Amino acid sequence: MTNTSLAESYLIKARVRLEVLEVYLDKEAYSDVVREAQEIVELALKGMLRQVGMEPPHWHDVGRFVREHRDRFPAVTDSGIERLAEVSTALRKERELAFDGAIDFIPTDEYTREQAEQALDDATWVVSVAAHVIAPG
Repeated sequence: MTNTSLAESYLIKARVRLEVLEVYLDKEAYSDVVREAQEIVELALKGMLRQVGMEPPHWHDVGRFVREHRDRFPAVTDSGIERLAEVSTALRKERELAFDGAIDFIPTDEYTREQAEQALDDATWVVSVAAHVIAPG
């Protein structure tokens, strides 16, 4: 499989997962929205990296890596690159808590609709940027 076709596959997976986020939101499964949004952002950013011929690092927050290689993404503004990195980092920080919780942090109790909507909005935006890089036009 080529980098381009793998990048396109990541974009397809991210888009399908975005549709699922709406179901989670409707079911008030806010922690699941946050967790899945992180995975969507990770897929989209890794797809962008693959599209420009780079092997993505094997960690969840690749925003810094995208930032370091911003010159590979001329279609994305500097402020866009910064926002991609910020969204990636913010959602990465929530990844485990949203899924596993902690003794003093019950995910189903702690996440709010507003947090879930923000995660959905951020993931939607990242996927739209990735689509311009991976499948322009």
